[in-house]
Amino acid sequence: MDDAPPETPPIEPVAYRGGVKVVDIGDLRVARGMSRRPWSACSHASLVYDNQERRIWCSDCKTDVEPFDAFRLLVEKFDAADANIRRRREELSEAEKFQARALATKNLDAVWRSRSMVPACPHCGHGLLPEQFKSGVGMVGREYAVARIAAEKAKKERK
Repeated sequence: MDDAPPETPPIEPVAYRGGVKVVDIGDLRVARGMSRRPWSACSHASLVYDNQERRIWCSDCKTDVEPFDAFRLLVEKFDAADANIRRRREELSEAEKFQARALATKNLDAVWRSRSMVPACPHCGHGLLPEQFKSGVGMVGREYAVARIAAEKAKKERK
């Protein structure tokens, strides 16, 4: 008696009318803009760049990070830092404008407190008395005032 197992017949593909079509689901996902790579819950905030092995990995989850993903993370951080710098620059310019106004008001108030002196108009040199502002302050547009000052300055320089 032969104790050898009986040979199994080979599997023969069945011929269908249109033929057997095998579709790779991964190819469909890539064609629809989705990635073959699995999604990770780690945000990869602690990237390590290894020059010897030429690889990038996350020290939090201990997995390799694709170069494109690492580049994207760097660009996002730099973009956020740039936006923060722009916002801080705007805040500083607003604070400087407010500080200039506050300093001007403080200087005018200090001069008006003195009994013998009054502030002088920087353009015409006439004295400015507090009584002149008691009933209100006349106003002109800032652009108009700057243009008028520049015109008077140019007129003085021509003489």
